[in-house]
Amino acid sequence: MTSGFTAHEGFTARDRQARLSTYAAFAIQGLCFASLVTQVPRLQDDHHLSDGALNLVLLLVPVIAGVGSVLAGMLFTRVGSGWVLRVAQPLVCLAIIGIGLTGSSNAALYPVVALFGLFVGAVDAAMNAQAVSVERRYGLSLIGGFYAVWSIAGIAGGGWSSLANKIDVPLWGGFLAAGSIGIVASLITGRRLYARDDEAAAPTAAELKAAAKRVPWKPVLIVGIAMCCFYIADAAVSDYSSKYLKESLDAASWVGPLGYVFYQVAMVISRGIADFGVRRMGATKVVRLGGIVGLVGLVGVVAAPNAALAIAAFTVMGLGLCVVAPISFTAAGKVDPTGLGVAVSRVNLFNYVGFVLGAGIVGAVQPLRAAYAVPAVLTLVIIALAPGFEPKPVTGAVEHPSPVAERPTV
Repeated sequence: MTSGFTAHEGFTARDRQARLSTYAAFAIQGLCFASLVTQVPRLQDDHHLSDGALNLVLLLVPVIAGVGSVLAGMLFTRVGSGWVLRVAQPLVCLAIIGIGLTGSSNAALYPVVALFGLFVGAVDAAMNAQAVSVERRYGLSLIGGFYAVWSIAGIAGGGWSSLANKIDVPLWGGFLAAGSIGIVASLITGRRLYARDDEAAAPTAAELKAAAKRVPWKPVLIVGIAMCCFYIADAAVSDYSSKYLKESLDAASWVGPLGYVFYQVAMVISRGIADFGVRRMGATKVVRLGGIVGLVGLVGVVAAPNAALAIAAFTVMGLGLCVVAPISFTAAGKVDPTGLGVAVSRVNLFNYVGFVLGAGIVGAVQPLRAAYAVPAVLTLVIIALAPGFEPKPVTGAVEHPSPVAERPTV
């Protein structure tokens, strides 16, 4: 079994710049996201939020992010995903800082969280489109590496949250540090991303409509449903692992973020070798094995008698399930004959559907221990859908186009 890629040696120094800048974009997103979600218990305490109000805040992010992803897809087919990423990523970082500066005001919290969600959605869609463009240009499975970088930065963000809680750094101070780093890094690296050649090369509205019709929905739905199931599980860890460890297993406040940290550590390990696995065994076997390992981890989370074993179970969970998201985007790229990222932006929507369902389900089912049984069952769906991660390329699709639609800026 092969990965479905054809070796391509025509990449240039400018392609390497775009690849490094895409790594940076994933790192910035991972750092900021982890810095926020690992502080959910403190955010709840500072704003005196009930569990119901907290669930509303957590639901608001993926719902608005879905809107941001759709808007981004409309924009980057005209102006390039790189342009969208260059604008939206610093705004995500500013929104993180803004959340910290809301103090205890709920009236300020909700609109700032909504803006955060909007910009996160735009960044997610654009950075994944960039990753697929780089992957096509190189002719290799590379997207697992991008997600590994996201996880490494997530470890840093979660580790910073744990340290900040240990030394009593105020919430706004922790968010300011992470957001400031993200702003500086995005401004430095953003100019090397792929961008449209020029406005004259942008497709017309009629061409965009025709391009969208050429992307089939069936293979997108298959990997999208698996993506949704993964993000339900991921939301359970991102939004509630700190709360689960603190409230259900009596962990100290500085221990709470460590569930997410070790979950991300496992993701780094797994995503670091996932590309090699795809090249050697094919996407189907990698996704199926990941689903089985993820199921074992989730069963461990449900059964864990203490915080240490729960953290270990989160680690196993991350080791398996983390392969689903990056391979989903690669599969989407194979059925997109337009090269405009239409399929990528469609699959990205299932990210937010999963996060909405994950936040809603885990927040509604009590106790939290029982709530983790839901994503455990859904991993069986991922295992069943694994063959869909090797779709037959759409007729007329170009596996490795030269960057006509997008090129690195200088």
